[in-house]
Amino acid sequence: MILKILFDSSVLIAAFVEFHPKHKTALSFLVKAKNKEFELFVSAHSILEVYSVLTSAPFKPRITSVIAKQLIENNIRSFAKIVYLSDKDYFVIIEKMSSSGLIGGIVYDAIIVECALNSKVDEILTLNPKDFLRLTNESSTKTQCRIVGL
Repeated sequence: MILKILFDSSVLIAAFVEFHPKHKTALSFLVKAKNKEFELFVSAHSILEVYSVLTSAPFKPRITSVIAKQLIENNIRSFAKIVYLSDKDYFVIIEKMSSSGLIGGIVYDAIIVECALNSKVDEILTLNPKDFLRLTNESSTKTQCRIVGL
């Protein structure tokens, strides 16, 4: 059975930005996904987050909207499975967050965790494992997938 891995936006951004400190490692995982060494999953929300960061961060040289679109189409759209949430899923996330006392921006990582749960992936690959472990260690958000940090 082939391994299913959901990439967090942080991994995709590192793979796309050559001077990112984790570029080589992140890119190697993206290449493995392209070579079908595992099945790649990406949340729809992460696609927009990647576009936002690529086009607004003060990278030198700047990444234009056209280049960002090409990176996303060539490296996500062309072979990754995109995971969408329903309106019900968003209310489930709010319930989990409120019952765990979690507030603020961690809700965006909760979207990724919910996508992982819905798609039954084996791993979430991220540059921010502490944030995801914080979510998955809460009793109301227990998940069967592993959190793997680069």
